[in-house]
Amino acid sequence: MNDVYERLGVTKRINGAGLLTRLGGSLMDASVLDAMRDAASAFVDMTELQTRVSGIIALHTGAQAGIVTGGAAAAMTLATAACLARFDVPIMERLPDTDGIANEVIMFRAHRNAYDHAVRAAGARIVDVGFNDVAIGAGVRGLEAWEIEAAVTPRTVAVAFTAGLAGQASLPMVSEVAARHSLPVIVDAAAQLPPKENLRRFIAEGAALVAFSGGKAIRGPQGTGILAGRKDLVASALIQQLDMDVSPATWKPAEGLIPPALHRAPPHHGIGRGFKVDKESIVGLVTALELFVARDMDEEADAMKRELDSVADLLARRPDVVAAIVTAARHPMLRIAFATGEGRRDAFAISAALQALPVPVHLSERFAADGVLLADPAGLRPGDGAAVGQAILTVLDAD
Repeated sequence: MNDVYERLGVTKRINGAGLLTRLGGSLMDASVLDAMRDAASAFVDMTELQTRVSGIIALHTGAQAGIVTGGAAAAMTLATAACLARFDVPIMERLPDTDGIANEVIMFRAHRNAYDHAVRAAGARIVDVGFNDVAIGAGVRGLEAWEIEAAVTPRTVAVAFTAGLAGQASLPMVSEVAARHSLPVIVDAAAQLPPKENLRRFIAEGAALVAFSGGKAIRGPQGTGILAGRKDLVASALIQQLDMDVSPATWKPAEGLIPPALHRAPPHHGIGRGFKVDKESIVGLVTALELFVARDMDEEADAMKRELDSVADLLARRPDVVAAIVTAARHPMLRIAFATGEGRRDAFAISAALQALPVPVHLSERFAADGVLLADPAGLRPGDGAAVGQAILTVLDAD
């Protein structure tokens, strides 16, 4: 069989940088690919497919409902659109134009990041609250309830929360304050899997909507995500994503998600129309989700550590490199610290040299400014650890 990447002139790479969109996310299991091939063999009603999949997502997240989206960023935009419009079709029709309507989303200042685009794309205006004292080491106080309370106005439609930043803000506290004002909390949990328990954690802590990436730890199709949460908000998000070039006189969506009022007066194409998800990806993601729930994470962590040990063993011969396995939130990592000084390449230069090899090797540059590269094993296949270690030696020996 011809290698498709060779035919296209695309170079295959060793991924020690983590499950990143720019490196193609994760590698899918054969059973996921089989399910996608089956899905490609027939026509289906996309509303019915999403409605049926909703029940499976709800089962595994503890949410009332869920849909497959075009990635976690699309899930965040759709979540915001759902909070802006609810079931108000005229508002759906005008998004992202929110002049004259409630459009404010409260967000902790320390949670602001480049993915704010996904919230603002729906037409929302982000209102900062709190200070990032903990994040920059300038103090001990994180987000406090009164800071959220002070920001709530008649124009507030939701509170946004970025998961994974321990010690800065409490989701249960944020959810409690939001509930007092009947405001939904949107949680960006794109990179919070594993552990598997996080599938349910954020809903249990009061989130109204949670966005997960489908193409990373879950190992679904790269361009997919999950939006899980309250049934009414998930339904609003779905109808703003669907192809709505339908006749109200004959459109009869599957029962269970889209409310009857919208059967009679459905919106036209919504703000999420460009986020459409194909039937193959929907089936692929829900299949991957079921496999993810059944996976043995301890066994996978042991396999990851073995690959990292292979890297560390090879680097042990170099006195100018200190490689040590560190405990991270989701799985072990290998911290590789390079000696600095005159005549030595810095970590960025070493990373660039690794990527310039005939078989490019990618490591995480998160701490490269400190002379450290991280080997993230999530994307390493069996034997890749030894290849990473040898590649680093090749680059260093060239100095």
